[in-house]
Amino acid sequence: MGWEILVMLTGEWSLPVAAVAVLVLTPAAAAIISLFKNSNLYTDVRGGTPRGAGIVPWAALSIFTPPPFNVPLAVMGALAFIDDLAGRRRIMNLSIEWGQLSRGLGILAVALITYPFMGAWGLLAALMVQPLNIADMQPGVACTVTVIMSLLALPAAVMTGSGIHLALLIMVVALAYSPLDYRGKIMMGEVGNHSFAVALGLLFYISGGPWLLLALFLLTPLVTAILRRGNLSEFLEKRLKIENPTLGDLYMDVMTGGGLGDLLRRILMGRRAFRIRNPFLISLGFRRLLFNPHASHVSRGEL
Repeated sequence: MGWEILVMLTGEWSLPVAAVAVLVLTPAAAAIISLFKNSNLYTDVRGGTPRGAGIVPWAALSIFTPPPFNVPLAVMGALAFIDDLAGRRRIMNLSIEWGQLSRGLGILAVALITYPFMGAWGLLAALMVQPLNIADMQPGVACTVTVIMSLLALPAAVMTGSGIHLALLIMVVALAYSPLDYRGKIMMGEVGNHSFAVALGLLFYISGGPWLLLALFLLTPLVTAILRRGNLSEFLEKRLKIENPTLGDLYMDVMTGGGLGDLLRRILMGRRAFRIRNPFLISLGFRRLLFNPHASHVSRGEL
């Protein structure tokens, strides 16, 4: 109720109010996080970087997004922040990390909360956290992806008459947050990139229905792969030993990389590994898709 009153009071000024609030509060949040250098919210990357500054855009999106769409945003951001706080710590002696658990719960929660007005498509909106999480691993890319996808949603929102407020809100919040992120001085953390991810999923569904949401889900990894092609290519060559990675490999890394993707590989593939030799499958990115970090050298198939 308090959030609804705040939005009513700001009314047509909600966009500039959100922009100014994010612009002012982001450096303040970064300064506060920097006081806790021994926590998981502060990383040694680039000489020391506060992570989790995305709590500010999360708050702005949760407050100024109209109900009922603000609820899944708020829930996902809260659970994602637990991921930021927990880091890579495992749950007792299990192979699952606290962060993976909280992220999985967030995806499930968004799917359940949105089911009454999105049906099963709410799960696809929740799964947008994967490409935005990978985008956030390079300064400024998650902001750029968010702005690009928001712009692409505008024509659909106009044609369907669904309104452009949410697209503009996501865009101005991303732009207001972005200056320090582009300079590599802060990191969104899961709370930020997960919030933008769900916001984009909701936006595309509202603007054009299930098929536009599906287009977002398929296009966002491609945009991210193109923007991060240099870093991703270096990562795949040096860390995963994938020689001359194709655009398909980069796409699959964005779509399936990271801790959650590796967990799914462990569940689905066990310790099996595959050597991909087919040129067509290589072009599609199957070397990255089927790369299993848990693989045993004695269990290997060939495609």
